[in-house]
Amino acid sequence: MSGEVQLARFEGRVAMVTGAGSGMGAAVARQLAAEGARAVVLADVNLESAAAVAGETPVGRAVRLDVADADAVDAAVEAVVREHGRLDVLVHAAGVDDPEAKQWIADALGAGRPPEVTDRLPDAAWRRVMRVNLDGTFHVLRAAVRVMRPAGAGAIVVIGSSSAFDTPVGYPHYAASKAGVHALSQAVAKEAVAFGIRVNVVAPGPTETGMAVRTPALLRTGFADPRVRPYATPEEIADIALFLAGDGAANLVGAVLLANGGRFTA
Repeated sequence: MSGEVQLARFEGRVAMVTGAGSGMGAAVARQLAAEGARAVVLADVNLESAAAVAGETPVGRAVRLDVADADAVDAAVEAVVREHGRLDVLVHAAGVDDPEAKQWIADALGAGRPPEVTDRLPDAAWRRVMRVNLDGTFHVLRAAVRVMRPAGAGAIVVIGSSSAFDTPVGYPHYAASKAGVHALSQAVAKEAVAFGIRVNVVAPGPTETGMAVRTPALLRTGFADPRVRPYATPEEIADIALFLAGDGAANLVGAVLLANGGRFTA
């Protein structure tokens, strides 16, 4: 009986997932469809990747979306409501890292010297990370609240990062962007709950995604601590995100769930 309930957790609901072309976003989209969602809109800057994931289920539809483009986010969310009449669940998994900064850190560690990143970090790199990670989250939250508030219901889950807590050396822009994502989401959560909308955050640690693939081997080795769990799978993080999106988390508002396999607590 419990299995039947689990499979129907999102029965009849309309969902949208950003960053759904790969990694955690793709895992979330697949699971929403498997658990009964009536429609799942997979949004990603890479339309081909999103379409490939959407093609795995009859309820999936892919759209190209750059979350840094406020007008495009508004249009995409409004299109979901026009097509399906509602938006019940939105999981925001879109984000970027900085492979060049990661390589600088790895090079420094390999040479036995402290990383030197902040004083050589170009404005363009700072703005790119902030534009996608922080501005993009604001655009998505704003658009979702606009369409969910009239309905008086909705669940929004944002993928943050444990980097907001442990602030890795040599990665200031990424850590700052994710700390901003957490604070922004919690502030919106306090406001939106008055209208029946729940906003929560998952803060993953190392997870096997495309970003992890681009992480230099020396940095990946640094996470190989036998005292903690290895890299999470996207599906493990998706399970946490969908718990927050489901009715079982009705009393969680503005939560930031740290999912880093025991590397540290906050």
